[in-house]
Amino acid sequence: MADKLHFELVSPEKLLMSTDVDMVVVPGVEGDFGVLINHAPVVSTLRAGILEVHNGDQLEKLLVRGGFAEVNPEGLTVLAEEAMPLAEVNREALEAELKDAEEDVADAKDQVHLAVATKVRDRLVEILGVLDLVA
Repeated sequence: MADKLHFELVSPEKLLMSTDVDMVVVPGVEGDFGVLINHAPVVSTLRAGILEVHNGDQLEKLLVRGGFAEVNPEGLTVLAEEAMPLAEVNREALEAELKDAEEDVADAKDQVHLAVATKVRDRLVEILGVLDLVA
């Protein structure tokens, strides 16, 4: 469709979305930016945030974390380290995981275990921070 933007959302696990849409709002590190058809080429690093996919009267929100977005003449591709539909995010489960991760940080026996536990904890803090903004 000539009046639509081709959009692809890819995570390390799979292609999450490949469709033609009206607009996508991307959470870039320098701020959110909207992409419509014929947008100027740009590459941006993603920050943890909500990616909005607008198509007619439909709005789909996805939580994304890490990665980058590329706009080129063919459309918009978002390569996210992590992406999930916002409606599927379970805040209570994430809070329980964070509690476990904080215990793992406190109980770490060496630098390797501390680094792994800290990375897990920081990821969860980042995701919960995004949820706090959209609540």
